[in-house]
Amino acid sequence: MQPTEEAAVELARRLRDLRQSALNLKITQAELAQALGRSPALISSWERREDPVTPPEEQLVEYASFFSTARSVAGHPYRVPAETELNDRERAARTVLRDELLALRIRATESNGAAPTATLVGRGPWYFPDPAEDEPIVIVCPELPDEVLDGIPDTEPTDLDYSELSRLTDLDALFELHGHIRAVNPDVRVEYRSVRKMNEDDFTGHLVVLGGVDRNPAQRELMTRIGAPVEQVSQDDALHRGCFRVVGDETLSFPPVIAEERGEEVLAEDVGYFFRGTNPFNRRRTVTLCNGMFSRGVLGAVRALTDKKLRNRNAEYISTTFGDADSYSILFRVPIVGQRVVVTPDWTVADNVLHTWPEHSE
Repeated sequence: MQPTEEAAVELARRLRDLRQSALNLKITQAELAQALGRSPALISSWERREDPVTPPEEQLVEYASFFSTARSVAGHPYRVPAETELNDRERAARTVLRDELLALRIRATESNGAAPTATLVGRGPWYFPDPAEDEPIVIVCPELPDEVLDGIPDTEPTDLDYSELSRLTDLDALFELHGHIRAVNPDVRVEYRSVRKMNEDDFTGHLVVLGGVDRNPAQRELMTRIGAPVEQVSQDDALHRGCFRVVGDETLSFPPVIAEERGEEVLAEDVGYFFRGTNPFNRRRTVTLCNGMFSRGVLGAVRALTDKKLRNRNAEYISTTFGDADSYSILFRVPIVGQRVVVTPDWTVADNVLHTWPEHSE
């Protein structure tokens, strides 16, 4: 175990001990979660004995305030008392505990003199720790419609210079993601295929689906089965082609942003959709959806967790927001500069995130 891992486990153990005995009371994760305004799954992820999630600084400050005084548990539901409620002894206790927890966090998040780990292997949301022997991770891509393929040379299998890739769409997202998953999972086969060439085994393994519902029937099928309250609505218009819609007590629609540039309407901002959850056809495997209203949104959904500058920050956002949730989804903005450059979305910028599910984890 590396120094940072030891410190992370030590911090998790300290948080667990605080909850179970600090106030001479065994507080449940659900009770503490309610007091902190978080989900029980998130509290569990901070306390788990193996590979715990390291909480943000502000959460540790709230821990210190909560466990520095019995006022926190004087009534139900439990609560974090305001600083003005604390007496001098309680403020001193809070300061000591806060400094202790933050010091543990620094050790858990810094190299502490050890050489930093440069490898991607076995790290991040694209790591799959449990595939069966010789079971591939399958990336499923949309295929161009027949009327488009008819005008492109060498797209028929009988053509002498045929390339299977020539039939697929979202190729930039495919290349970005295929290489990243292989780097993170070097001992696992990573395969891609057209949605038209999927077989029965593909549906019950770790499945990654690229593209929108118009050209990817697998995307359309899975979005109806995963339980997330998000649907993709299409319109027969090249530019104003529809929106993502959140269905619930209130229906919310999130269309791409169309701007006018030199008298012409252009795509200024796409909407991306990322879902990770239990495979509805095999609960021991996962389904990941990377979707957008345009291909730019699909690429943004992929690059959010592959871009070297932002992938760790966005991965921490997932851990902090969703904890140990079995399934979760994010709708977000994907900026486009100069009609061609897709800017990787930073999910820690509140304005970039349009909707998260489960909503109670927000």
